[in-house]
Amino acid sequence: MTEAGAQTARPGWGLIARKIRVPLGFFFAAFYLWRARPTWLSLAAGACIVALGVAVRALASGTVKKNRELTMHGPYAYVRNPLYLGSILLAIGFGVAARDVWVAIVIMLLFLLIYLPVIRSEEAFLRSQFPQYEEYTRRVPALLPRTLLLRQIGNGFSRDLYFHHREYNAVLGAAAMLVALVLKVLWLRG
Repeated sequence: MTEAGAQTARPGWGLIARKIRVPLGFFFAAFYLWRARPTWLSLAAGACIVALGVAVRALASGTVKKNRELTMHGPYAYVRNPLYLGSILLAIGFGVAARDVWVAIVIMLLFLLIYLPVIRSEEAFLRSQFPQYEEYTRRVPALLPRTLLLRQIGNGFSRDLYFHHREYNAVLGAAAMLVALVLKVLWLRG
């Protein structure tokens, strides 16, 4: 959704949350690296979940045609918000890797205070733009798929859309954080 779309959808906390989520992410990253106490096992388990989150985001980004059509195929056939599902998986993975209760608490707070209002704001925008969105919400859950048999998840994937949406930044960011955690494991052991 575009910034203009968010403004017409629902001004208020949803718009504010949308604007502050990226800068807040950088502050959280510093807090995260300070608090994280990874081990090789927690890092390996967390990295597997992170990889799943990156894959979900990549599939969703390579499928969605933001503001041009209501995307209901590929991962959007299973959940209405696969990009956010991918972000949640990334957060869980990094939470597992960190092994810190305060990191987990802040992750949950960020989801409740930032991502839920952003999702609501975006859904209000989609309702206002696409008449078929209401029926789509009755068929497709918001974040958790009803089945794990995801036969058509890659349908309609476009590498061009993936690059257009610059989703490779999620891969680069996740890789950088995992490298930082590897360095922290080595530092903690030394």
